[in-house]
Formats: sequence, C-alpha cells, structure tokens
Amino acid sequence: MTSSQVLKLIEQEGINFIDLKVVDLWGRWRHVTLARTNFSEKTFVEGVGFDASNLGYAEVFSSDMVIIPDPETAFIEEYDGEKVLSMICDVYEVENMAPCSHDPRTILKKTLESIKDIADEVYLGPEYEFHIFEDVRYDVKSNRVMFEIDSSEGFWKSSETGEYFIGRKKGYHRIPPFDRLMEVRNAIVKKLLEYGVPVKYHHHEVGTCQVEIELTLVDALKAADYTMLVKHVARMVAKQYGYLVTFMPKPMFDEAGNGMHVHQFLKKNGKNIFNGDKLYNLSDEALWYIGGMLKNAPALMAFTNPSTNSYRRLVPGFEAPTNAVFALANRTSAIRIPAYVKDPEKRRIEFRTIDATCNPYLGFAAMILAGVDGIRKKIDPTSEGFGPFEGDVYEKELKPLPKSLEESCIALKNNHEFLTTFPKDLIEHWIKAKLFEERQVNSVPHPKEYDLYFDV
Repeated sequence: MTSSQVLKLIEQEGINFIDLKVVDLWGRWRHVTLARTNFSEKTFVEGVGFDASNLGYAEVFSSDMVIIPDPETAFIEEYDGEKVLSMICDVYEVENMAPCSHDPRTILKKTLESIKDIADEVYLGPEYEFHIFEDVRYDVKSNRVMFEIDSSEGFWKSSETGEYFIGRKKGYHRIPPFDRLMEVRNAIVKKLLEYGVPVKYHHHEVGTCQVEIELTLVDALKAADYTMLVKHVARMVAKQYGYLVTFMPKPMFDEAGNGMHVHQFLKKNGKNIFNGDKLYNLSDEALWYIGGMLKNAPALMAFTNPSTNSYRRLVPGFEAPTNAVFALANRTSAIRIPAYVKDPEKRRIEFRTIDATCNPYLGFAAMILAGVDGIRKKIDPTSEGFGPFEGDVYEKELKPLPKSLEESCIALKNNHEFLTTFPKDLIEHWIKAKLFEERQVNSVPHPKEYDLYFDV
C-alpha cells in the first residue's frame, strides 16, 4: 500500500484516528494517535516528533526525533466500534532526517542491505509459544515477593473442578474438551488473518495453558513486524475473553517454557541457497551459516535471549537447547534441520534458542549477521565441534550455551565484530542495561531460599 492509497482508505472507511506504532529498544510497541484532521501526505515526509529518550534510543539532552509511518504496514483495528488505521513507523533524526542508527527496525533494514552480496532475500518463519492464563498476580516488596497463576485448565485444579484436564507435560496437540483454549486461539488467528498475517496453524502445546501459533515463511522485515503484531493481537483478543497472555520464556516452574523457534533460509537470484548436495541435502552456504550462528551463539544470545527468565527455559528435560550443536530432527539441539522438509526450494534450518522476550528487529538482525559471518568466513560446523549430533545431546560432552544473561553479555562484550550494522554505543548501552537487569533480579531474595535456608 502506498501513502496515497492509505489516505484514500481513510476517506473510504470514514476513519477518524490514525495510530502510529514504534518499537522501543527493548521490544515493546509504543504509540501515538493522530486525529484525522492532523494527518496528511506531509506526515509521510515530515513525521511526528517524540522524545526518543523514553524509548531507549537517545540521551535526554538530545532526544528529539521523529517517527514516519511505513504505508506498507497499514491495517485497520477497531476499538469500541471505532475504526482506527494503524501503521508501523521508522525513527529519523531531526537535524538531517536521516534514519536513526539506533532504531531497531532501521538496523534490520541495514542488515538486509549489507548482505546483498550473499543473499537478495532472507526468509524467516517464527513459531510463537505463549501461555494463556485466567488470573496472574505478582508483587515485589521488601516484605513480600510472590507470583500466583491460575487457570481452569491448570492440572492443579483437577481435584477441585471434577472436569477434564490436561496432566503435566501432556498438552501437546490435545483436543477439546481437554484443550480449553481453542476458541480464543481461533479468535486470535482470525484477527491475524484479517490483518494479512500468514498464519500456518495453531495448536495446544506441551504445557498446561500453553499454546503455539506458527507463521509461514516471509521476508525478514515482515517477520519482525508480524512478531510485534502477533503479540499485540494475542493480548488484545485474549483480554476480550477474560484471559491474560504472556510470552515469558519460563512463567512456571517445572513446566514447558516458551521459545520462538525461527525457521530460515536465504535466497540469491531467486534460488534457495541453503539447498544442496552436502550433509542433510544442505549446501556449503547453509552449513557455513550454521557454523557462524553456533560459533557466535554466546554473544548472539544477548540479543536473542535478552532476559534473565530466558535462561530458566534453557535447561535439560523440556526439549530446550543447552549446547551449541546442530542435528537432524533433534529438538534438543540449538539448530535443527527439519527432516519433514522435502521441497528443495524450502530447504531450511531452525534456530531453537531464541525466545519472544527479544526485540525481533534486533534479534533477527543479530541472528542473520551471525549466520552470514559464517558464510563469509566459511566456518565448518563439524570441524568446529558443533555436530551433527543425534540422540540425547544432554548426555554428551558438548560446547555449552550461556547459562545466564550475564554470561551472554560478557560474550557479547568480547565478540561483537560480526554485528556490523549495530552501532558500538548501542551494544555498550545494551550490555550495561541488561547487566543491571540481572543485578536487580539477583538482589531480590527468592522464595526457594526461604525453603532451603530459613531454619538453618
């Protein structure tokens, strides 16, 4: 859609409000809503001013920037019966109207431009795992640290309700009446399809109250835009049903966690360059890409797994990766080669470490740059000791992935040359902020510590 088509749509639909959405540094959408009378063709050129310091882009003393909507991202939402036209924005400097170098969406765009010698197109297919709860309470005070989750689908309710329930770790692809979340998933997906998001399927996941929505493979920028939209729509629709949604990697102890596995392949001159006659019918480029991702994985994870909660998910026993390895059809590996893919034009790999606490623009950009670094340097994953490994990789002596956010931040500090489109000061700011988050979490006494030590 062009800017003129957007303006025409506003007239045709009688739209009174235009909502401009922009991602902050940490991966949350912020927005400002313009009245129809204050929106015109000039908005696509001059943009709308905002304070970038509140979004993590700039210092307070130089924080004036503008957001400019991308007309290709336009979609119509509805709030209390009022149609609202929404668009995703890019961030620009005020002085020269140049793209802001710290804008995550701009960084992903620059990344895709910077690898044109290797690939004309990057295709990504994210899988969104998340939990849908009926009630969530949490609090952190000097004398009170708690969270409590409740849902009628929870296995802990089985002795109270006398109804069908899903046992612990037994939810994968279960059907109603055991799966109580099909109706809300249908509603979420229906809305996503209405917005043009290409959903492949949805289903109940392994954990109680856990679900998954998977998209077909799309170009990388759309995949990041759609990731923001999926999270937004899931929350909005669930709220209408009286539910709360979280994409936290590990919201519940001893239950399956939420990843955001990303299927991916590269194209050059219209051909999938991951298809070949090497191991698992992959090409040299695909294997080198795997080598780059795994060699850079410790640093990469500071962007793909940027929360302290991310590392509670990456533990043995829940089909979550803990080592830098690749394998065929093995869901405990960091990179899996899907065995069911027979079409050469869809030959791909799946990165399983990443989760949805990442800023998708930064996470996807870092992931792509790590892989392309492997292609440029011809990093052979087998000679580097990354596999392939079959069977239970938990029982093998392998190269471990970081076990904490601090470990990944230290790795990023020591290895960030592959992130060629990331400003150095952004990387420094990111490390500082994420280490502060870890210190915050570590400073709070844990309930388990009371269980272990209160009576010592």
